[in-house]
Amino acid sequence: MSESPHILVVDDDTRLRDLLQRYLSENGFAVSSASSAAEARKLLAGLTFDLIVLDVMMPEEDGLAFTEWLRPRNDVPILMLTARGEVQDRIAGLERGVDDYLAKPFDPQELLLRITTILRRVTSTAPEEPASSIQFGVCHYEKERKELWQDGQRIHLTEMEASLLHNLAEQLGSPVSREALIRDCKISGGVRTVDVQVTRLRRKIEPDPRNPRYLQTIRGRGYILRPD
Repeated sequence: MSESPHILVVDDDTRLRDLLQRYLSENGFAVSSASSAAEARKLLAGLTFDLIVLDVMMPEEDGLAFTEWLRPRNDVPILMLTARGEVQDRIAGLERGVDDYLAKPFDPQELLLRITTILRRVTSTAPEEPASSIQFGVCHYEKERKELWQDGQRIHLTEMEASLLHNLAEQLGSPVSREALIRDCKISGGVRTVDVQVTRLRRKIEPDPRNPRYLQTIRGRGYILRPD
């Protein structure tokens, strides 16, 4: 990037919000902050952000509700901060389109590493010619770049969605068990999390996600990716 990535920190904890703003600024990011979902909406109306660091537990409107509102309108990557450690809470965030999550308390260096990883993945340019393209109707997946495209526009994939799609693409036409996907994609949360991510992927590549043509379930064996 020629300019510093612009990060929006949304957290009702003033102390943590200020600490994050100072730490991220010291590490080369442009940072704006909001104390609530309502304040974040106002900033998003006038500014473009490269990533949002979002707290789950906020009064009036929590991070999950805000993510659910934001996703149909904006595909900016979201790193969610949560004090909760339960699998169900992580799944709830992933179902709504969160890219990654980090449990409080956390090491600031780990936060920085996760932000850098997400930004590195989403800040590539469109390929001039597909090097290794897999076609799904109006969509195509670039294996070398791990990118999904539709009509010249890149489709946002969360970190877990991207890992899952790439793993299935590497074994194109062969069933892959849920257990293998959990292991190879380093998915926490068990088979339920795999099923959630497959459902989300189908919404992005299937003309009719309820009757999948490309990402199919093979009873007793797992999932299989079958392109055009």
